[in-house]
Amino acid sequence: MEFFTAILEFLRDVLSEPALLIGLMAFVGLVALKSPAHKVLIGTLGPILGYIMLSAGAGFIVANLAPLGLMIEHGFNIQGVVPNNEAIVAAAQELLGVETMSILVLGLVLNILIARFTKYKYVFLTGHHSFFMACLFSAVLGATGLHGAPLVIIGGFFLGAWSAISPAIGQRYTQKVTDGDDVAMGHFGSLGYYLSAWVGSKVGSPADSTEKIVIPEKWSFLRNTTIATAITMIVFYLVAAIVAGPDYVSTLSGGTSPFLFAAMTGLKFAVGVAIVYAGVRMILADLIPAFQGIATKIIPNAVPAVDCAVFFTYAQTAVIIGFICSFLGGVVGMLVLGFAGGVLIIPGLVPHFFTGATAGIYGNATGGRKGAIIGSFVNGLAITFFPAFLLPVLGELGFANSTFGDFDFALLGILIGQAGNSLNMAGIYLIVGIVLLTLIIPNFIKTKTAALNNYLPESEEHSKEVK
Repeated sequence: MEFFTAILEFLRDVLSEPALLIGLMAFVGLVALKSPAHKVLIGTLGPILGYIMLSAGAGFIVANLAPLGLMIEHGFNIQGVVPNNEAIVAAAQELLGVETMSILVLGLVLNILIARFTKYKYVFLTGHHSFFMACLFSAVLGATGLHGAPLVIIGGFFLGAWSAISPAIGQRYTQKVTDGDDVAMGHFGSLGYYLSAWVGSKVGSPADSTEKIVIPEKWSFLRNTTIATAITMIVFYLVAAIVAGPDYVSTLSGGTSPFLFAAMTGLKFAVGVAIVYAGVRMILADLIPAFQGIATKIIPNAVPAVDCAVFFTYAQTAVIIGFICSFLGGVVGMLVLGFAGGVLIIPGLVPHFFTGATAGIYGNATGGRKGAIIGSFVNGLAITFFPAFLLPVLGELGFANSTFGDFDFALLGILIGQAGNSLNMAGIYLIVGIVLLTLIIPNFIKTKTAALNNYLPESEEHSKEVK
């Protein structure tokens, strides 16, 4: 038993490390293409190093968002629950470690099998989100009364299926974001991004893109995304520092002048974003060519589903707009919950930055500036209300003081938890049956591409050819 547990822990560590997972996929693809050894080495290390760079940038962003969140909470005297995936997963592992590991491994295997034998050709490469989702399923299914092998099998099935289905749901929107680059969304905030894209299509035009904002010559330095981000965040941090007061900020600054600390932290945030962009370019430069080997030799027509930050380079102005508007949506949602007498969900700057920025990109792809603004604002509302509704489901396992922060976690947790609580095991098996039909039915329907939804609408394909 101990040996089996040790193997599971090793596999969990490897498969939940996105850099190694992406590198492994690139390696398999290059070997399948019979590339020379030196190209296999370079093509494998490139995505690994790129993802490590992306993670370093993301970690730098998170570290420098922390004091901003504390200043806002202190300055406005806000008390409540801050949604945080890492925090709740860390708490859950004390009770559900083996179950989570088992679901993770089974889910990753099933994702590959589903991609091989169905029209959901999407291989989910964001390992840490797979780990988080495995934890959610172990918690929610455990709360419904499942345990042991049935919990692992059903949880692993849900994880493998959603890893393939969620990229397919909005792949038409993703194609608009990337202008046809053959990648998919591999992040469990995906439903929020697709909602933003849908909202964008109703309120604006993609021709009015955020990336076409005309900037006068004297302000031309703002075309540099790093400079524009730095200026925006310095303003954010200084306002928060003024509201919180110099005495409180001094407790965070380690002796540095409070307002100098705020300005420098804003600059560091911008550097973190620049590091993310550089890492993304390294990943895409090697991953997409290498993935052709998997798509042609192992899983025909496979599409890599990658982390949301990979999409930041496609609309860099929309990143900042999306972050700000999603955060504002979170503030409005918090106020609504407060007036309604519900648990206050304090806007977490980390989920609002990463999911809000991505929602802004998707909203911009379908609705330009209006789409980026309104779509990301709606995302901000969604990741406030849904985590609040998820709290009672997680509370049965003692997680009432924390909750997951991204849209997919909250929605799936609510659906499965409520089905189990209302209909007992019949509710869980009903969801299993619906998911099975969702995977099987498209195989008997003629579709435009082998990978479900992996195409641009004809008018956009034509415009792309004209370009």
